Amino acid sequence: MLRERLAVEEQNQLLPVRDDAHRPRNTAIRLIATVLSYIFHPLFIPVYLCWFLMKAVPQLFAGFAPQEKVIVLVRFFVIYSFFPLVTVLLAKGLGFLKSIHLKTQKERIIPYMACGIYYFWMSYVLRHQPQFAPQIIQLAMAIFIASSLGLIANIYMKVSMHAMSMGILVAFVGMIAAQDAGFTMYMSLAFLVAGSVCTARMIVSDHFPGEIYMGLLVGVASMLLAVWADGILP
Repeated sequence: MLRERLAVEEQNQLLPVRDDAHRPRNTAIRLIATVLSYIFHPLFIPVYLCWFLMKAVPQLFAGFAPQEKVIVLVRFFVIYSFFPLVTVLLAKGLGFLKSIHLKTQKERIIPYMACGIYYFWMSYVLRHQPQFAPQIIQLAMAIFIASSLGLIANIYMKVSMHAMSMGILVAFVGMIAAQDAGFTMYMSLAFLVAGSVCTARMIVSDHFPGEIYMGLLVGVASMLLAVWADGILP
């Protein structure tokens, strides 16, 4: 388990420091964990899921021409990857953040709020475009809900954003699998990815296990709330 102690920083402020002396020091293990953390970064998960739907459930995009599918992927990349990344880089450049890795709860407030605006806009636009299947709309709503719940949870703990995205991934693939028995293999793969990524975050991040578990819970709850909200909203 991670341990936390108090230390005096450069400005003579007493701040909590997380002791990770217990973590694996094997270079290969840490390298693999780092690579997994970057490949399955929360900024990329929505794009992966959109691409996954196009390949695994092509009937959801039956009304889309090939070039229109590319445009949809580009839209997902711009809203879920490009805009959040630019926001963090701008905040870092303006001095609001000490690191782009968002190591403290305070540093996560601006990205959470900015991304909440981007994600709400995306879910609103998709919901008012009838050519998109309900599953895609629910995914967009789940991402927005997760960013909102993450902002609230951030008041109390530094919830793992990676784990939140993994919670959405597992719940979303599980929702599809409940509708199609042929998705058993994808469900197993989703659990494997989620377990690997969460383990990687425990190895190379400064998260407590409870913050990882809370992230998973927030992600799953967000997906369930999105399905429920999609059913009652006009």
